[in-house]
Amino acid sequence: MRSVTKAYRPISWPTLGAGGDTGSWRMHRPVVNHELCTKCQFCWVYCPEAVIDRKAITIDYRYCKGCGVCAVECPTGAITMEKEE
Repeated sequence: MRSVTKAYRPISWPTLGAGGDTGSWRMHRPVVNHELCTKCQFCWVYCPEAVIDRKAITIDYRYCKGCGVCAVECPTGAITMEKEE
């Protein structure tokens, strides 16, 4: 079993990019406001694509599908969904 902080255990262990490149079809992208972020890691725990860096709370947009789970689970509202340009 992988070593994980006892307080936070991911629901599953997807591998980075398992679903493939996002390409140009994503409609919205999550944006992190680091001034509001408390690094609680809820976004990392709930991200179904495992694209959020646990320590830096950054998002790998190459594989992010734009599902918005991270924004919904963020208790401080530090993650918002913005329309993809």
